[in-house]
Amino acid sequence: MKSLRESTTHPDGEPTPRIIPRAEHPVSRQHISDAALKVLYRLDGAGFDAFLVGGCIRDALLGLMPKDFDVATNATPEQVRELFRNSRLIGRRFRIVHVRFGREVIEVTTFRGKPQDEHANHIAQQSDAGLLLRDNVWGSLEEDALRRDFTVNALYYSIADFSIHDFANGARDIETRTLRLIGDPETRYREDPVRMLRAVRFASKLDFTLSPETEAPIYELAPLLLQIPPARLFDEVLKLFMAGHGLMTFRMLSHYGLFGMLFPEAEEAMADAAWAEQLIEAALTNTDKRIADSRPVTPAFLLAAFLWAPVAHRQAQLESDGMPAIPALQAAAQQVISRQLHHTSIPKRFGMPMRDIWELQARLPQRQGKRAFQTREHPRFRAAYDLLLLREQAGEIPRGLGDWWTAFQDGDEHEQRRLIQKTGGDPASQGPKKKPRKRRRKPRQASE
Repeated sequence: MKSLRESTTHPDGEPTPRIIPRAEHPVSRQHISDAALKVLYRLDGAGFDAFLVGGCIRDALLGLMPKDFDVATNATPEQVRELFRNSRLIGRRFRIVHVRFGREVIEVTTFRGKPQDEHANHIAQQSDAGLLLRDNVWGSLEEDALRRDFTVNALYYSIADFSIHDFANGARDIETRTLRLIGDPETRYREDPVRMLRAVRFASKLDFTLSPETEAPIYELAPLLLQIPPARLFDEVLKLFMAGHGLMTFRMLSHYGLFGMLFPEAEEAMADAAWAEQLIEAALTNTDKRIADSRPVTPAFLLAAFLWAPVAHRQAQLESDGMPAIPALQAAAQQVISRQLHHTSIPKRFGMPMRDIWELQARLPQRQGKRAFQTREHPRFRAAYDLLLLREQAGEIPRGLGDWWTAFQDGDEHEQRRLIQKTGGDPASQGPKKKPRKRRRKPRQASE
């Protein structure tokens, strides 16, 4: 691959790819899912160009097993839709086709070209600030390569001859473990500010270094993320923190000023209290370890950890104004969520459990009588208990309560009674009380 890794450019500005033949690269059809191969072969059989592109090729060259497969073709979305009955068109900003095989989805995109002045707004549209609002201009393979974000993602694997087409020296950057934007970085970030998040995500995941020109504009352009719809940013949050590299990603986001664009109140809390940042790092360390061990994780827990410090801070303010503790906690939670929704959406399936985890923080210290047993049976108890341990670890609250709950979960009935008695509760009141048995009256005998 070394002798073929340098791409050149035509005098007219279009890139000339270096073709890496099958014998000189490690990407094999064994790396490719059966579903992706079906899509590639059907497009090729119908007379269309068919390439695997992007992260799957990048990861295979790095010696990683690809998980997601994206296909690029000169077939239009409508033509792709006609070839695959198990597909659907999605997107308005970028029209693409999802071809579904059971749980696996293969994303098929049409080669994109450069928008021109004569294109109507329903095809291509850009804001005054440079943000791409719509981009459905079809073009050639060479034009499509220039529209890709990073050089390492502009690698195309041809199903026709199993060669790799390298348009932007992506193979060279893979060897040097460098993440480099294609084109002028400031322009590309203004076109789509989410590229700044993608740069951090790929650098963290792949242990790559951002090239100096790719890195430089991020500090200044981070506020452009405020233009992005909250729903799209929530999807990016899941990709950033639920892939097993959350701690490194968080540190890079904070370094470039990007984390505050996603979670502004959490960033403000970190400036006010050292434990707030330690809590987030502890939660991400915990999540990364669970993912490495193939154990389940939920965004609700991470969101609860990210936003707990703002909730605790607002609760303390409300209590100092005379509001009782539980109403203050509920009001603080509502205020924090309301502000957060302006930045990232939080679906109900995650928002409701997150609230439960917070409210259980107030119940965990209440262990007298039946309360400990009732709290332990709550569906969110385990997540709330984990957050309690992280709060102690971060130094927000003194240690002790977490140890009590650990012992209570591990202990038998006798040990649980003893632990409750130590809190000043009545161990005899644990569990539901038995109803008194009604005495049956004897029938009165008739007098003779």
